[in-house]
Amino acid sequence: MVEMAHEVDLLVVGAGPTGLFAAYYAGFRGMSVALVDALPEPGGQVTAMYPEKMIFDVAGFPEVRGRDLIDSLVKQADQYDPHYLLDRHAVTLSDVDGGLLVDVGAGEQVRAGAVLVTAGIGEFSPRPLPAGEEWTGRGVVHFIPELAAHAGRDVVVVGGGDSAFDWALALHPVARSVTLVHRRSRFRAHAGLVSKVEELGVPLIVPAEVAEIRGGADGLTEVEIDVEGRRRVLPAQTVVAALGFTADLGPIEGWGLELEKRSILVDTTMRTSRERVYAAGDVAAYPGKVKLIATGFGEAATAVNNIAVELNPDAHLFPGHSSNLS
Repeated sequence: MVEMAHEVDLLVVGAGPTGLFAAYYAGFRGMSVALVDALPEPGGQVTAMYPEKMIFDVAGFPEVRGRDLIDSLVKQADQYDPHYLLDRHAVTLSDVDGGLLVDVGAGEQVRAGAVLVTAGIGEFSPRPLPAGEEWTGRGVVHFIPELAAHAGRDVVVVGGGDSAFDWALALHPVARSVTLVHRRSRFRAHAGLVSKVEELGVPLIVPAEVAEIRGGADGLTEVEIDVEGRRRVLPAQTVVAALGFTADLGPIEGWGLELEKRSILVDTTMRTSRERVYAAGDVAAYPGKVKLIATGFGEAATAVNNIAVELNPDAHLFPGHSSNLS
């Protein structure tokens, strides 16, 4: 039973960087906007996975912390008062007179003139640490929203990719100790990242696997690792399981869009194979695509400007420069 129906010009599915910029740009074009996201707060993958990580390839910023970038994008979008539907899933999509109807669960639906999918890599779930599943949320973590929460702790990072080394770098200044454990002798992480962690003196224990995690009512106390058949115990109050994640498009896969692997095929206007449905950011695919936040920003503007014309044929594709409004 539908308890609440929202009516907007544009529904943005995904509140990551591309979706947030699209919400701003749609507001700039005079559209009413709602954003739906499965996460409980805006920011998408940046908020969930690397809020403290420095990002170096966003135009205009020599470097910007993930959290700060999202805060600025939310502030930019809030100029036009978008409606956030967080901790919700865009489940079904159907055609209605003059637009589209999206069921977002919890008894809510959104009627929109157009839909822009900015779902990034889709719904993602971290790969579990087999020896530590019972400690998940009680000392074993996959993401670190606040570095300060781990100040003065002994931290063991498990993994050999970029994320594992990023967390080791970020935690080193605040934790009492940081140790990285990986089951192989070689790392998947970029060589430059590995060198930075080595230069800090962070112990890298390889090849090794977590055999057991122990603790009590107050939390973790130690991690036992297997190093080629020899057991070693490390003090730990936090274990970061940086083992990657699985992802899929979830219900969007059933929307009748033309897909390629986990991406949505679009044309040069960012339009999908379904009328009034567009896609931008990492979820969108076309020949020569480069998956960068900067690319997503440009695609969001392209999509929104073309949506503006589709919703109102009298509108101009090019809206003029925002600097002319001051």
